Amino acid sequence: MKLKDFYQKAVATGLKNDLRPLEEISRLLLAEQEKYNKLSSEDKEAFDLDSLFNPYADSRILTGSPEVEVKRLLAGIDMEVGEVLLAYVLNKEQSKKFDLILAHHPEGRALAQLYQVMELQVDLFIKAGVTPSLAEQLMEKRMGEVERRFLPLNHNRTVDVARLLNLPMICLHTVADNCVTKYLTDLFQQKQPARLKDVLAILKEIPEYRKSSRESVPPRILNGSENSRAGRIYVDMTGGTEGPKDIFAQQAAAGVSTLVGMHFSEEALEKCKSAKLNVIVAGHIASDTLGLNLLLDQIEKETGEELEVTGISGFERIKHL
Repeated sequence: MKLKDFYQKAVATGLKNDLRPLEEISRLLLAEQEKYNKLSSEDKEAFDLDSLFNPYADSRILTGSPEVEVKRLLAGIDMEVGEVLLAYVLNKEQSKKFDLILAHHPEGRALAQLYQVMELQVDLFIKAGVTPSLAEQLMEKRMGEVERRFLPLNHNRTVDVARLLNLPMICLHTVADNCVTKYLTDLFQQKQPARLKDVLAILKEIPEYRKSSRESVPPRILNGSENSRAGRIYVDMTGGTEGPKDIFAQQAAAGVSTLVGMHFSEEALEKCKSAKLNVIVAGHIASDTLGLNLLLDQIEKETGEELEVTGISGFERIKHL
């Protein structure tokens, strides 16, 4: 399939797995269109046109023609200069060349815009029972922090290397994170684990977490005990990056008992402990790998085309469908 079709299928899959109401996503896309229509000709030149159909600012084609045919992918969680150079070397040595570098974590303009997708978390907090005004105000502050932290980064360092070597590159971040979030949310709702040890057992049945466990990075309890009641579980795995630290007390007040996330900073963990929330860290790379695998599964299923994917940088292609 062409790169543009692969990209559009990835966005469509991200939308299908988005836990927000469809009306809210449609409202956001309409707002982007209205914003664009009001811009001057000069400002329209700098506008990210992808935002008119893709609400995930951290998932973009980074370099390469959208018309290029993609069949063989070199995919990884972090695809930076070293991995791009490796793709170039392997293409020189192999008869079959990689058509596309697929990164999970964003690079280039997708990294510069990552803070924008954090607004997604507001709707998930509201869905969990947090007061809308409180969720919005806490997230607004946190988004500002993340935007300022990313401002001085050399966003295009890796993308420039890929462009110079004529290697098409794409990053698919929140679209994949949506997949793992919905998958685990549905799984916990279906299996209704009673204790934290049951949550761990469910996670360890999943190939990506089982593999991570063999590599000494198993899902583990950071707060609570194996026999703690799981209660209501909130899967915290999408929306760009870690949300506001003061949200945890509000989630507990709304009835959430257990958080299952990719990772938690020390400050966030201390806030969770203060809120008396159970905390399970499923694992960052394993969770990212699961999300990317589920995304690729659904793209292949809907297009009827099987992609040849070579994993690197923490990623292993494991099929679930």
